Amino acid sequence: MSGADGRCDREGSGEAPESDATAVAPGPELPEPDAVIGRVPTGESLWRELAAAARTRGLASSIGDELIEIRDALAAIEVEPVDLDAARRRVAAASGEEERLKERVAALRGGVQARREIEAETEEALGDLESAAAELSAAQSDRIAAEQALHRARERAADARDARERRLELRDRLRNRRRDARRELAREVYSAFRDALSVVPGADPTDAGADPGAYDGPPLAASLAAVRIAEIDGPVVLGSGAIRWIATRGGAVPESVIDASVVRPCRRSQ
Repeated sequence: MSGADGRCDREGSGEAPESDATAVAPGPELPEPDAVIGRVPTGESLWRELAAAARTRGLASSIGDELIEIRDALAAIEVEPVDLDAARRRVAAASGEEERLKERVAALRGGVQARREIEAETEEALGDLESAAAELSAAQSDRIAAEQALHRARERAADARDARERRLELRDRLRNRRRDARRELAREVYSAFRDALSVVPGADPTDAGADPGAYDGPPLAASLAAVRIAEIDGPVVLGSGAIRWIATRGGAVPESVIDASVVRPCRRSQ
């Protein structure tokens, strides 16, 4: 079937609940309302549905500025990758080369001494010893440089660990404060939601309770009521379950239930 505007929508799964990754990633304070209540079933909690509805009514959370500050602080954290293993391997290689050259210098020095004891020519042996000693000096410098680089890498690794911990703290804080913002907005429109339940088929205002956490009625009816109190410009996609819910409970016109234009699911070809 086509919607009120002649369009149709092939029914798919509802919106998935906000994942841990999207809940903490820097970005908009809250999902765009259409992404939450533009389709029924929404696949979202009542808190999120009502918060989205509140935003369409021009309401904003009192902690919006704080959320921006947390997101900015989170986005500013950069964690530098540090390869400690490579730095350790460089130290090990430099130390090994230094030890090898120490042994070579010791052997050449012993050879020079032995030739002197028998009053043999030492010029070539001394040249080899001098070259080996120069290589040893360079190897010692390389080993010192490698150890210093490892020390700096360890300091960077410690800084990176601190940055990751700070980022996790900010993510937790952002997640919690976003939840607080949603709950604040949801409570702002809960009275209107309770009234809307009296219009939605299969719903009962007495199921509302004191706040969204106390709601004890059918989730689908709650979603329809949340959409009804929202000020939505475009059409709302009603899945077959939502259409069937309305049709089997009095057969009201879906548009009159949610007070918005409707896009119905297309019938699948047989």
